[in-house]
Amino acid sequence: MDEREYRHDRARVEELLELAAGIAEEAGQMLLAKRPARPEVLATKSSPTDVVTALDRAAEELIRGRIAEARPHDAILGEEGGDTPGEGAVRWVVDPIDGTVNFLYGLPDWAVSIGVEVDGEIVAGAVHNVPRGELFTASKGGGAWLRGERLRCNTGVPLAKALVATGFGYAAGRRRVQAEVLAQVVPQVRDIRRGGSCAVDLCSVATGRVDAYYERGTNYWDHAAAGLIAAEAGARLGGLNGRPVGPDMALCAAPGLFEELHDLLVPLDPERD
Repeated sequence: MDEREYRHDRARVEELLELAAGIAEEAGQMLLAKRPARPEVLATKSSPTDVVTALDRAAEELIRGRIAEARPHDAILGEEGGDTPGEGAVRWVVDPIDGTVNFLYGLPDWAVSIGVEVDGEIVAGAVHNVPRGELFTASKGGGAWLRGERLRCNTGVPLAKALVATGFGYAAGRRRVQAEVLAQVVPQVRDIRRGGSCAVDLCSVATGRVDAYYERGTNYWDHAAAGLIAAEAGARLGGLNGRPVGPDMALCAAPGLFEELHDLLVPLDPERD
């Protein structure tokens, strides 16, 4: 079978999901076992507060190694290791630690995220919220799951009663704009939560722990797996003004609330820096 047909073959997709989930669990267990009391910053990326630890890189190396053992011809896109071309239609999208600052400080919301593309479409995803021992999974058309329970996002929630998760960038200028936007959002919703991990926030939408999520500046590996989990739980994921989710904006909520939050954000020009 042509690998492009994986997306239409439930058994093949579930095989990919099982592999992603197993690797995400193994990487998470390694991180938990090896995390020192206060991990040292190894390097910075976009700003002095955008950090990388040695365990970010070690986790991605483990994940890449396990994928290569099982499927040596697949491509891999990783936050730390970049894009490794493959020979087929399958590509793995890896964030070894989403929520590195949480990991650094010992806060409970950080996750290993592994999504699987077939011909450019995410068909399977696993997000392991390691400190909480939660493994979220989803396959295209197969639903979203946690501990054997199928997930459903909250529906029928009006904007004024919505609990909304968000996040902030690393650059000072972007944070300033995000704070200005947030000041206009807070009076219009129930309350705001800032967890520190895009993947965990999207899974929180899927489980109904929050009603909606928006953030500017997320990367593909942040939301590749978790975006599928949220979508399979019934949420809508996108950008502003009909654009797809991307670095400019990630917005996620059940239909209805998605549009309300969208219409609140657009006049605030949240994509400016």
